[in-house]
Amino acid sequence: MHVLVVHNRYASAQPSGENRVVDQEVELLRAAGHRVEVFERRSDDIGAMSLLSKAAVPVRVPWNPAVRAELASRLRAERPDVVHVHNVFPLLSPAVLAACADAGVPAVATLHNYTQICPPGTLQRDGRPCTECVGSTPLPAVRHGCYRGSRLATVPLALSLSVNRRRWWTGVERFLCISAAQREVLVRAGMPAERLAVKHNFVPDPDVRRTGPGEHVLYLGRLAEAKGIRLLMAAWDELAAGGGVGVPLVIAGTGPLEAEVTAWAAGRDDVRYVGLLDPAECQKAIARSVAVVAPSTWLEAFGLVVVEAMAAGVPVVAAGHGAFVELVDDGVTGLLHEPGESASLASGIRRITAEPALGPELGRAARLRYEQGFSPAVGLERLLEEYRTAIAGRSAQTRGGEIRASRGDGNSE
Repeated sequence: MHVLVVHNRYASAQPSGENRVVDQEVELLRAAGHRVEVFERRSDDIGAMSLLSKAAVPVRVPWNPAVRAELASRLRAERPDVVHVHNVFPLLSPAVLAACADAGVPAVATLHNYTQICPPGTLQRDGRPCTECVGSTPLPAVRHGCYRGSRLATVPLALSLSVNRRRWWTGVERFLCISAAQREVLVRAGMPAERLAVKHNFVPDPDVRRTGPGEHVLYLGRLAEAKGIRLLMAAWDELAAGGGVGVPLVIAGTGPLEAEVTAWAAGRDDVRYVGLLDPAECQKAIARSVAVVAPSTWLEAFGLVVVEAMAAGVPVVAAGHGAFVELVDDGVTGLLHEPGESASLASGIRRITAEPALGPELGRAARLRYEQGFSPAVGLERLLEEYRTAIAGRSAQTRGGEIRASRGDGNSE
């Protein structure tokens, strides 16, 4: 199969799970013998732009005509079987869908978040769930400055959502939701259910797996409010006040709350902040964990770190909402805590560290769940299945159009 992947890479200063998913899918398809090419832009390039070009970036978020022309030309020249769209913000824009239509190539789009119904894509405001824009205009997002706390920065996203909603919903053959929980939210918001399929992200089999009881509790992710890092700090303080759990908390990652986390961890024997780890170091840190914690306060559309822990045979203590509910079988492959409740999170950590047999038991079940649902073999099969469905759908539309044209259907008398 010949696939063209379209993606605007997120800035490297804040490592992106989405970038990683895109790269892993490309590698997976190529390893299986498929021809895969990439049409991309990089947010890192914005810094090197002239002042005039930088000023034009927000203007082109809703629509970038140059991208449309460039991609359409490439599609006509290369004739891929399918285009797989990932992120288009801020340098590509939904103009990529018009390019696919221009060239007559079916498009598949992975929905990594909720940007189809929420300008910043989080369904959250001020650390709490928010659905004000769902099913209506995105004006509340502008009023509250939901993207980066800025009304001005939110305007291009809100405008793009408003003017391109129908183009997305009609220009994409198959939307790939990364969890059933995400799909349910999007269907309730009015997106076309018949075009929304669930295709979980896969995770490569790690080079190292858990072999012993574990040395620490691990938080691995972005240091941001939505990821629950403040909730974790409050829960850990509760545990420390009760005598601790016998192993330290290791925090790995970077983000807007890094200074706060660094100050909180300073001088403590029960907490280690290790900063940003490379992929190999992440695998080792996970494999040495008693448990991985994922206390997100927003409705995660997936949760790569949860599946990465499962792949290593390590259980998780995760928030009991969003995609985590379908990824984690509470009491079987991990533990779920009440979302936003520090006492509940502390209780889950205390339980998994206090019962020596529990962690390995949950870890074995988690590994089996990974093999059955999130391995590369499963990921490849599901990806190709959705590509074939999109190609068949576009072919059926083309044949239908040709038949109507030959019969003169719709022509005026």
